[in-house]
Amino acid sequence: MSAVMQFNPERRQYNQHLVTELQEERHQVWSLYCKIGEHKPFTCSSHTQSLLNQLSQLLIDYVSLGHFGIYEHLLSGTERRDAVLTAAKDIYPEFSTTTEYVIAFNDKYDDNKHLLNVDCLESDLSSLGENLAKRIGLEDTLCRLILGDLME
Repeated sequence: MSAVMQFNPERRQYNQHLVTELQEERHQVWSLYCKIGEHKPFTCSSHTQSLLNQLSQLLIDYVSLGHFGIYEHLLSGTERRDAVLTAAKDIYPEFSTTTEYVIAFNDKYDDNKHLLNVDCLESDLSSLGENLAKRIGLEDTLCRLILGDLME
């Protein structure tokens, strides 16, 4: 057993809980993202709008967990490993960029904010997928750091 686990097993359990929750939300986002992709060519149907509304809500929950769960936990003062804090701070600008893209996607496609314009939907979904893929790589790095796989 590592010294970290011997010293604070509750912290280790909380870290594992955060990572598991993030992975579960990520899976839900990707599943719905793929489901929407199966409906090409896109139409202005209520079904398409409903799927986009669901995706928007999941995306906001997912990116919020990353920002207000993972990052808040890392930078709250409970994390003492300098290498972890440095890596988290280094990753943050790219991580924030992906969050900004998700929020912009949400603003564009969330229910009743704008008329659904399917002309841009395919390219917007493609860009969303690229941003999510980048975010997943960053999250995986953060998760390894949180779980202590990259100890100082």
